Amino acid sequence: MLQIQGFVFNFASENTYIVYNENKNAWLIDPGNMNAQETQAIDNFITEKGLKIQKILLTHAHIDHVLGLQWAFDKFNVPVNMHQEDQEVLDMLQASGMRFGMQINPVKVDVEYIKEGDELDLDGEKFKIYHVPGHSPGSVVYHNEAQKFMISGDVLFEGSIGRTDLYKGNYDQLIEGIKSKLFILDNDTQVFSGHGNPTSIGFEKQYNPFLK
Repeated sequence: MLQIQGFVFNFASENTYIVYNENKNAWLIDPGNMNAQETQAIDNFITEKGLKIQKILLTHAHIDHVLGLQWAFDKFNVPVNMHQEDQEVLDMLQASGMRFGMQINPVKVDVEYIKEGDELDLDGEKFKIYHVPGHSPGSVVYHNEAQKFMISGDVLFEGSIGRTDLYKGNYDQLIEGIKSKLFILDNDTQVFSGHGNPTSIGFEKQYNPFLK
């Protein structure tokens, strides 16, 4: 049985997640920790639970989702999984930081690209990958069918969707991707978003004003 631990980090109230199992094997998703206090919080949790981080996953590479990426890679020395289409977004991190008045060094990590149709495996727990661009060109969703949950990044929120006015954003593309790839899933599939509260596919089908 998988457990999900969320943390709310940085100026954007971004959700960082750790998914782990009874063997204490874990994935770190969207490390957004930006200061010593936030890094300590995530480090303490991993240490207290005795977790072994085996992968770092990115739903996408916007600044608020990768502020702790270099720390995480240096600390755990495991590959970073992301979609190739968001490599250029990650490469723009320094410039993005300057817009927020932050000095950020270029990220130097080992990346393993993932794509639509790939499956990731955490001790037999399978995660399907859906490429749902529109918020960013390489946005992906990680879906565990057995336990009926997904980590959606900034694709789908409770009552909202990701911004589409950022670099290579596309409103129509995002709406189409959500409807054709996520809304075909079971209504009770839980959605753990990149910001805000968890929701469900059924709730968003019924109440999300962007997707009526």
